[in-house]
Amino acid sequence: MKIALAQLNFHIGNFESNTQKIIEAAHQAASNGAELTVFAELAVSGYPPRDFLEFDDFIHRCELEVDRIAEACSDIPIILGTPVRNSSPKGKPLYNAAVFIHHRKKQYFRKALLPNYDVFDEYRYFESASSFECLEFNGRTIAVTVCEDLWNLGENPLYVRQPMEELIKQKPDLMINIAASPFDYKRALERESVLRSNVTKYKLPLVYVNHVGAQTELLFDGGSLVMNRDGELVERLPFFEEKLQIVTVDDTVKAKKEFLIPEKIALIHDALVMGIRNYFEKLGFQKAILGLSGGIDSAVTMALAAEALGAENVFALLMPSQFSSDHSVSDALQLAEKLGSPNETIPIAALFDAYEKQLAAVFKGRAFDVTEENIQARTRGVLLMALSNKFGYILLNTSNKSESAVGYGTLYGDMNGGISVLGDLYKTEVFELARYINSNKEIIPLNSIVKPPSAELRPDQKDSDSLPDYEILDKILYAYIEERQGPEAIIAAGFDEKTVARVLRMVNQNEHKRHQTPPILRVSSKAFGMGRRMPIVAKYLI
Repeated sequence: MKIALAQLNFHIGNFESNTQKIIEAAHQAASNGAELTVFAELAVSGYPPRDFLEFDDFIHRCELEVDRIAEACSDIPIILGTPVRNSSPKGKPLYNAAVFIHHRKKQYFRKALLPNYDVFDEYRYFESASSFECLEFNGRTIAVTVCEDLWNLGENPLYVRQPMEELIKQKPDLMINIAASPFDYKRALERESVLRSNVTKYKLPLVYVNHVGAQTELLFDGGSLVMNRDGELVERLPFFEEKLQIVTVDDTVKAKKEFLIPEKIALIHDALVMGIRNYFEKLGFQKAILGLSGGIDSAVTMALAAEALGAENVFALLMPSQFSSDHSVSDALQLAEKLGSPNETIPIAALFDAYEKQLAAVFKGRAFDVTEENIQARTRGVLLMALSNKFGYILLNTSNKSESAVGYGTLYGDMNGGISVLGDLYKTEVFELARYINSNKEIIPLNSIVKPPSAELRPDQKDSDSLPDYEILDKILYAYIEERQGPEAIIAAGFDEKTVARVLRMVNQNEHKRHQTPPILRVSSKAFGMGRRMPIVAKYLI
């Protein structure tokens, strides 16, 4: 059976675009001999539509688009994801469903296992399916499931209903799973393992179609695949690219080659480039601005933005103070000139002096401290936002996860921005990414990579004056944030007790700052933002 995998980049609520993509892909697939074309979960609406699902006219529009697709593809069999109303007065008003469309007729396959962890909140909107049936098509019985319905093999006691356990009783010949599985740098391997476990258990070939593209902070990597009944990969579509691929699926198809998953840092690089590009495209923005300091974070952000948007669309603003070193300015200029990006230099020393003079009487008798450091950061923030407003630039935030975790940033200053590019990368990962960007040729000045990190807000300042060494800090943060380990477990792993206490205290005390930061492009299994819901006013652990 020839099945087309339509791995496409949908746009939440952009029904014209989404429907047109679906119709064009279906016709292209059919013209190339596909018997069935499969699209991703909630393809009609885009994923995740969140509280748009509470608007009746949004659901009505989804229904109209499904009818439009059915009319335009009347003789082309397709499977795609859409919300569908619950006709029963009991339960939530919607199901998350796959719909099979052929000859203007529709058959729905409703999702049962609704994820409610990390970035997911499907129990908020959808009712869980309680009955299951296979699709009978072209002499084959097909088990059609939606995303999470293949992610639990009976081991999770929270799930009472097991869709495949019900569907397997109908003796299907094939499994098709449509999904919206967000990216993190471990996800592709985990996803493949889970899918192979289903294939191994049920002895059925599998077609899996995932979203690709960015929806603000959520990044979807694609990686749609086909496995034969032996669990061998027959096909995998590229990561971070739209692709329409026709694959022959039956019991005799064997793997022809090895499909390798790219290394972690390569995945992160491609994810961030896609995330920046889609954020701008889907919001109708064209040009970005950032503060370019000569440090590693702004340098990496600018290199990624230049790749995503074109260097000519990324404006670099240099804002040296009396504390900025000569090499920081020269490093920043070197990067901007090497990329070919427009840039401007506006020194802030005079502005900072003006603030000091205005505050002198109020601050009389008090020493220079973090207050004056924050004034510099906020002065830079004002300048960046002034240019943003005047010229229509969107400000890219350059803070990294290590800084955000411990509060090493200034609200309304360097924490400004429309989107945070590096907010889910620890400082050590930022260095790793910089070296990856330079792997073929030097783009980021070597000095930006090798010099000791510094905010340069006071004389001879280094990050190590205020923070543990990043090699230590990042390991403690990873254990606490990603692995959710408490202080006792982290100390037992060999870290200094006082250092652990200090780091965890900083993380907990700065939750209020993170609630006021821009959306963060998510590349890890536990990013700050929608996937990590921590109280602000809490006293816990330390």
